[in-house]
Amino acid sequence: MLTRILPSALLLCGLFGTGFIVHAAPQHQPADSSAPRPNAPSGVQLFKKHCAVCHGDDLKGVGPVPEPYKVPPDLSTLARRHGGKFPDSYVEDVLLNGATIPAHGLAQMPAWGTDFREMDGLKGTEVKLRIANLTNYIKSRQVK
Repeated sequence: MLTRILPSALLLCGLFGTGFIVHAAPQHQPADSSAPRPNAPSGVQLFKKHCAVCHGDDLKGVGPVPEPYKVPPDLSTLARRHGGKFPDSYVEDVLLNGATIPAHGLAQMPAWGTDFREMDGLKGTEVKLRIANLTNYIKSRQVK
């Protein structure tokens, strides 16, 4: 009896074993990996989602600013206001850390570095990539 069952069992094991190997699920990066996720949003996508509400689509600071915030600066003239050179490190710092908080008042600029980390669950490399994409987009929109 065992001789009749054994070939059938081996055949089934071989079929299922082969199917398992052929159809094995692809391995994924661990969730805690600091490698950037593919397809990071572009600077224009990030600007439209996070910045245009206050700075406007044209970067001129004419967005519908909610109370009690002040009218934001015109981002299209940053290079002109800094001697003709775009202030990359200054812009990156403001995007990452926000603007100086006035005494007993609200911050006038969100700290996108913190928001990207805490709200979007991004790691350091991903946050830096988003900040760089935003900075490069703002730099590309400078008026002469």
